[in-house]
Amino acid sequence: MTSKAFVHLRNHTPYSLSEGALRFPEIINSCQKNKMAAVAITDTDNMFGALEFSVACSKAGIQPIIGTQIKLNMGITVGLKRWTHRPSIVLIAQNEVGYKNLLKLSSKSHLETNEHQEPHISMAELEKHREGVICLSGGVNGPLGWLLLDKKDKEAEKFALKLKDIFGGRFYIEIQRHGMPEEFETEDAFLKIAYDHTIPLVATNESYFISPDMHEAHDALLCVSAGSYVTEQDRRKATKHHYFKSPEEMHNCSKICQKPWKIQLRLPSVVISCQRHTNLCCHLFHQIMEIMKKTN
Repeated sequence: MTSKAFVHLRNHTPYSLSEGALRFPEIINSCQKNKMAAVAITDTDNMFGALEFSVACSKAGIQPIIGTQIKLNMGITVGLKRWTHRPSIVLIAQNEVGYKNLLKLSSKSHLETNEHQEPHISMAELEKHREGVICLSGGVNGPLGWLLLDKKDKEAEKFALKLKDIFGGRFYIEIQRHGMPEEFETEDAFLKIAYDHTIPLVATNESYFISPDMHEAHDALLCVSAGSYVTEQDRRKATKHHYFKSPEEMHNCSKICQKPWKIQLRLPSVVISCQRHTNLCCHLFHQIMEIMKKTN
């Protein structure tokens, strides 16, 4: 990998129902064009695309990384008005044990949740099925982000330590720059927690569509999903930066916000740390195929 290499760990395909619009061929073509050696799939609330994605990537010579974005009942009341009732974390399979644990957690989020609630897991279930799983903090829409936005910095710090205790060195605090005010508001606090408690950082870009010109169409998709109108202001929105960026664009993401960022010079090292996940998950695809053979 070159110094400009980057591994996307946050991608939503159409399996993120009424939310994601990244198609497998688009992801693979972009990876080949930009010489990305690996890429992840982290659809919301399910792992439906894991096998199809793995096969497509393998045929193209790209390392698939399997994960999911899952809502978490963190047991703390947060006084924020959000488009969802619970924050989300991202879980990535590191090995066969981790992949099986992701399947269990994903299934439990649906089967053991009240039909009137969003699929989610408890902290107890997360801890029980932690082996072989990498955890990303979820950015501003994760539990730490929610607590920080609710001015509960101490609670956010305690919760970060709780996740570190569960996952050890497999827990990462995400730094994201999609041009959202919440990201600018919370970034210093994320960094302080990470540096104070030796928690590794990782730069991610939550991708819902392949290119900036898809932003308006994706915005309409979110409106259809929520039963709202594009003219409404108080609704869920993505920005034009929620697209599948090239490594160079990720390394230049300090230019996104018009306000000065305090870690412009440090961010590239956070971006480069994404490469580590490629080696952590490099043998997983073959194990997934073997698991599928056994279950058929």
